[in-house]
Amino acid sequence: MKLILILLLSILFQTYAIAQETAHDLFLVSFKDKGNLKANVADPSQFLSSRAIERRRNHKIPFDQSDLPVNEQYVNKIAGNGARILCRSRWFNYVIVEATQKDLASFRSLPFVGRTTELNKQVRTQDNFEASNSFVRNQVAGSARTTELKTSNANVYDYGAAATQINQIKGEFLHNHGFCGQGMTIAVIDAGFGDADIMPVFDSLRANNQIKGTYNFAQPGASVYDAGTSLHGTEVLSTMGANLPGNMVGTAPKADYWLLRSEVAQSESLIEEYYWVSAAEYADSVGADVINSSLGYTTFDDPQTNHTYEDMDGNTTYVTLGADKAAEKGILVVNSAGNSGSDIWKYIGAPADGDSVFSIGAVDGSGAYAFFSSVGPTFDGRIKPTVSAMGYFTAVYTPFGLTYGSGTSFSSPIIAGMSACLWQAAPSLSNMQIIEAIKVTADQASAPDTLLGWGIPDYSSAYNVLGTSSNEEVLNIPEIKIYPNPYSQYFVADLNCKVKGILSLEIYDLAGRMILKDRVNLAVPSDQLLVSNFNMLPGGFYLLKINTPSKVFSARVTKL
Repeated sequence: MKLILILLLSILFQTYAIAQETAHDLFLVSFKDKGNLKANVADPSQFLSSRAIERRRNHKIPFDQSDLPVNEQYVNKIAGNGARILCRSRWFNYVIVEATQKDLASFRSLPFVGRTTELNKQVRTQDNFEASNSFVRNQVAGSARTTELKTSNANVYDYGAAATQINQIKGEFLHNHGFCGQGMTIAVIDAGFGDADIMPVFDSLRANNQIKGTYNFAQPGASVYDAGTSLHGTEVLSTMGANLPGNMVGTAPKADYWLLRSEVAQSESLIEEYYWVSAAEYADSVGADVINSSLGYTTFDDPQTNHTYEDMDGNTTYVTLGADKAAEKGILVVNSAGNSGSDIWKYIGAPADGDSVFSIGAVDGSGAYAFFSSVGPTFDGRIKPTVSAMGYFTAVYTPFGLTYGSGTSFSSPIIAGMSACLWQAAPSLSNMQIIEAIKVTADQASAPDTLLGWGIPDYSSAYNVLGTSSNEEVLNIPEIKIYPNPYSQYFVADLNCKVKGILSLEIYDLAGRMILKDRVNLAVPSDQLLVSNFNMLPGGFYLLKINTPSKVFSARVTKL
């Protein structure tokens, strides 16, 4: 009897050991370099689209090694050692693989492999698809619906059910001035866009080829339009791209869109952060100007992988590092703050904690804080959310028709779409300058808090502060260059010609009121002026006017 028991235990241990050896887990495998690639940063057209290159050059963003793709020979050797490639990152130079411990041991010794990290043992991908570099282009389908402009009142659109959420942020002002998103590209990173390819509310997007393409990172090769995955992205898209006058018109009805699925809606696992970064890199490569991400990460199905509030410091979670990297590449990254305001967690999630991420909270139609909207500050004390918009009883479209939903999932794209329209009006400005213009003209700009941030935006005032229709007396004067701009303690005004004598310097606020004045006596002719007497100004946008004995100059300056 004792011998039988020993034999049984021995068999059990052997079975367990074999199971451990053959169990497939997730690993991050980083590479030491990009290898001997033909592509190099001197020729970005080999790995970035013409739109992406144009965005970088317009905003003087350099190309670097992070733009180069992961070395495909490295990837193939990892796959040849038994691993299944799930996703990859050129920005951070790694692949995520599903492999056994035995597989891991075989490629750890490869000379180009750097750090290897086990993500967690519980995570499983939704389906058995291999990650690839291809994408599914949307086929134009359905009957075309002509976009009709409303002529019965001052607004060019009859917003229908969306009137409150657009009028609350003065979005109709931009539309009435012709800024409806034309020429702007928005990447929507979400959980799925069920039936968006056949819904009449998106007819104009299809008819005008405004859906530029799709990619499914969570399930490569499968359609993002599969209604069995998720309708969340469909609803999110409707707040921006809907164009059914009298029923619903979104905040950017004439923008172009990329629909990118990174989320496995039926579960919550850490690998979705890596899918998200892959989607953001893809958005960068195709030339997106704006990313809307109505997603957030705090806790997961496997508690061992949970984040903590301490992780919400802008520099810890992988998805936040990726979001800030996207912003570094010139993309305006707009992300929902989260819906945990009434939960134990209560704080914003990742990547909304990123210092370069435009994080959006929720209010109701009257402008009051929505009880579920996640709050700040970040763990390191920064104010979040950045601003807030209507996320309670928000008009959205589903395959079943017009309905209403609640969540920062909807306040975020409302802001993303309208911010794209604002950027269209001032394309020479950077993503960070666009955010700053929206912040300083929002209704809590003088006293931001951790519920609504800088408050509810006013896009008519933001338009004005960007100089598209500000104080006529100042803006009709030829502008000069200011650097650094934004400034902290001082700035230099490049006058482009030598001046001498007594100069009068005037600072105007957004309403065109002069709030500060100073005098400088230049004894020696100079074409540059060092200004250090305006460091007491609160952070925000201002108009500078310089009166000299011979000429008058103006500039827009931003105080940090």
